[in-house]
Amino acid sequence: MEPETRALLEAWRGRLGRELDAAIGFWARHSHDPEHGGFFSCLGRDGAVYDDVKYVWLQGRQVWVYARLYRTVPRFRRPDLLEAARAGGEFLLRCARLGPGSPKAAFALSRDGRPTKVQRSIFSECFCALGLDELGRATGEPRYRRDGSAVLENVSPDGKELPGCLGRQQNPGHAIEAGWFLLRFAQRQGDAALAAQAIEGFMVRPFQAGWDPEHGGLFAFQDADGLCPTQLEWNMKLWWPHAEAMVAFLMAYAHSREPALLRLFDQVAAYAFQRFRDPEHGEWFGYLAQDGKVALTIKGGPFKGCFHVPRALHLCEELLDKLLREP
Repeated sequence: MEPETRALLEAWRGRLGRELDAAIGFWARHSHDPEHGGFFSCLGRDGAVYDDVKYVWLQGRQVWVYARLYRTVPRFRRPDLLEAARAGGEFLLRCARLGPGSPKAAFALSRDGRPTKVQRSIFSECFCALGLDELGRATGEPRYRRDGSAVLENVSPDGKELPGCLGRQQNPGHAIEAGWFLLRFAQRQGDAALAAQAIEGFMVRPFQAGWDPEHGGLFAFQDADGLCPTQLEWNMKLWWPHAEAMVAFLMAYAHSREPALLRLFDQVAAYAFQRFRDPEHGEWFGYLAQDGKVALTIKGGPFKGCFHVPRALHLCEELLDKLLREP
């Protein structure tokens, strides 16, 4: 490994590790509900709770983060973190379903676990299953693990493009996130062609098309034909696409050793640390205007919880550790 490359990787390894510690510290200090169990996700910049509604998909995500870190990262193998994950898992087992034996989970719960909102989407069920499965791995208790059933989302059987704005809609963050999912699958299958397609088609091209050349950062939405997107927030810069891009390009570099991919990781990570990071209170802001200024000071809400930031920092830390062990 070239000395310049090693120095860059070591610098990011230190920054990412410290940022992960700060992010987990933020959620551990402010989000736990010792009275009813589960987690508050509607937190202001300083961690103050501004709404006690509990979103089921964010509960499952936080259980996953805590359990995964406890199981895989030695410095997070702390009893308090595992107990917090267990308390979140028990809250989900007790309250997430709409009724005893129901396959449907609520989208939102009151503080004490009563359903307040139901959606047709499958996000609640998916992240409940993922969180409880990881909790089962961390505790060794089989009652948390999945029973083998799966929830599948409806897809078009012929794969044809839909007409109008919906068919032209592009989401760079989802494309890039899907890219590193696909790359992991390709690596496990030993499929070099699929890995190359994941990197070029799902990571590099969406990133290049979605990057704002004037202000930096990834647009939230785009139109494939270059027309004006219809989403009101289309030109905002959201936290999670940048977190996913960090994982994607570092994973792609670790797979291919292509220097251009490491440069893309450095580009997006530098932007994220400069614009989203809150050095005063910890964690990241979630919503920036197009020019990179903070639009909302909240740290959590219906869509942002303890997931994308710590997951990305954790996965990048793992990748950097493996790279730096090489000669």
